[in-house]
Amino acid sequence: MLDEHGQRFLEKCFTQAERDYCERSVKRRVEHYAGRFAAKEAALKVLGTGWRGGISWCDMEILPDPQGAPVLIVSGEAGQIATRLGITRWHVSITHIESHAMASVIGEK
Repeated sequence: MLDEHGQRFLEKCFTQAERDYCERSVKRRVEHYAGRFAAKEAALKVLGTGWRGGISWCDMEILPDPQGAPVLIVSGEAGQIATRLGITRWHVSITHIESHAMASVIGEK
């Protein structure tokens, strides 16, 4: 996606803060983007919505906490759905290597 759609893809799928974080690591840049993309897909599974109902990629932002663990922040339509579902806390795990990225997300009530 990065090769094919470049900056347009990045701006559509990642917040400025996410792009700033991923761009800091030239060597692992693509891995960081892929991990966040996977985590956003996993968060949609928790919400049970897919990409319908006005959800935007940027409704979900994944940034590291002070210790480096990924933290998911939901807003917009995704945030409203999470509130309706009673989700008050998110647990996120991201793993990636040069060729693969995986993520799991749990929404806690």
